[in-house]
Amino acid sequence: MKKYFTILLLSVSTIGYAQQRDSYDLLQEKVFPEGMEGPAIDKAGNLYAVSFGRRGTIGIVNIEQAKATLFVNLPEGSTGNGIRFGKDGMMYVADYTNHNILKINPSTKEIAVFAHNDKMNQPNDLSISSVTGYIYLSDPDWKNNSGNLWISRGEESITLLESNMGTTNGVEVSPDGKKLFVNESIQRQVIAYDILQDGSIANKRVIHTFSDFGMDGMRCDSKGNLYISRYGDGKIVKMSPEGVILKSYLLKGKNCTNITLSNDEKRAYVTMQERGCFEVIDL
Repeated sequence: MKKYFTILLLSVSTIGYAQQRDSYDLLQEKVFPEGMEGPAIDKAGNLYAVSFGRRGTIGIVNIEQAKATLFVNLPEGSTGNGIRFGKDGMMYVADYTNHNILKINPSTKEIAVFAHNDKMNQPNDLSISSVTGYIYLSDPDWKNNSGNLWISRGEESITLLESNMGTTNGVEVSPDGKKLFVNESIQRQVIAYDILQDGSIANKRVIHTFSDFGMDGMRCDSKGNLYISRYGDGKIVKMSPEGVILKSYLLKGKNCTNITLSNDEKRAYVTMQERGCFEVIDL
């Protein structure tokens, strides 16, 4: 009886664990290499991520067909990380090896250096204000567990907003353009700022601190809630703008690097570093 009871408990536990997983695969594993990052969705619903097949590229995914193809090869020496689309329909890419913001015309695939600053460690992720069009960049220094935060107010402009922070990684502007969110991976903190009229920031406060695991990319929905990649924990956490955890989504893999939401916000697409594919969450 005792043996039967133990087996029954294990079976129930296993079934319960399987039911907890909230994601499914969009692509086969290893379509993208381990540097898979990004991601972003354009107005037409196409999905993009950096490092398709190899570093120094961007891939495009037809979601309905679950098929990925090469979109562009980046300039020699450039390696993309975060991707965002501006109100102008252009694609903006954080090029961390060449310390650039790249601007790509999706129609012509023409690539230009939008802005450059050698003082950046490695521009990692970026977010664009829907109000001003200003671009905010995280800039981690992984060796020293520190980082910076930058702003680009236009072409050829990158200005330091704050230095000597923790390892700045995910960055996001609220839908109304009034708040900036930044997470520090090693310190496990989510930070919020108020955005002033000129794009500068004020009233820094920590809205949440995790007790374990790091963070990577994050996105806001139209209500201002944050979806944060919990790297190493294999979860996406939904958090209110005030830092209250509203929900947690369990992924198949552990090393989730970044996330983007579909245009109708019904699905989240997560880049998985070790699996080299997207995992999808029905929201």
